[in-house]
Amino acid sequence: MEKLVIFDLDGTLLNTIADLGTAANHTLQELGLPQHTLDEYRLMVGNGMRKLIMRALPDQKAADDAFVDSTLAAFLEYYADHIDVHTTPYPGIPELISALSTQGYRLAVASNKIQAGAEKLIARFFPETDFVAVMGNSPVYPLKPDAAVVEYIMSKAETDKAHTVMVGDSGTDIQTARNAGIPIIAVSWGFRPRHELTAADNIADNTNQLLNLIEK
Repeated sequence: MEKLVIFDLDGTLLNTIADLGTAANHTLQELGLPQHTLDEYRLMVGNGMRKLIMRALPDQKAADDAFVDSTLAAFLEYYADHIDVHTTPYPGIPELISALSTQGYRLAVASNKIQAGAEKLIARFFPETDFVAVMGNSPVYPLKPDAAVVEYIMSKAETDKAHTVMVGDSGTDIQTARNAGIPIIAVSWGFRPRHELTAADNIADNTNQLLNLIEK
């Protein structure tokens, strides 16, 4: 049975923080609210766009569901048009994806990014790769760390847990893999500090290490 590798997107395959932070700051500026540095946004992302907006807003505003909804809508409208202005693959990632595909690995993406955004970025940066599935935030499946999206991908790939591995950059990804009963390789080049990754089965500091770990 071919091995299935399920990748997180933001902070794992692509460095998206500048576009996410710029879009959030644009929205906050329009509302006359305090903005944040890109480094601060690194700790706000990973749990879906609504949670990002709630973390970026002042506490009083974040507690107002209607205000969060309207702010999220404004953010998504701007972000959809500026999703790939600064975003780039991490060093070695295009080569890694190409190598895995050539070797016959099944590849998929499980992200908490909006579905249309995940599809747009994968189509732009990995146009020649045939992913089993590119799964983002949708009404069908709960956000990670719920395992439902991973279980769906395994079902679609007709691959069992013994032949599946997840790759991500955060505690959310690690918990997702644990909930799904599959191993997890954490990458240290993403948005979260290394101490958040210690519960992973392995940590890769570069794509050469990641490839070796996947091939084990």
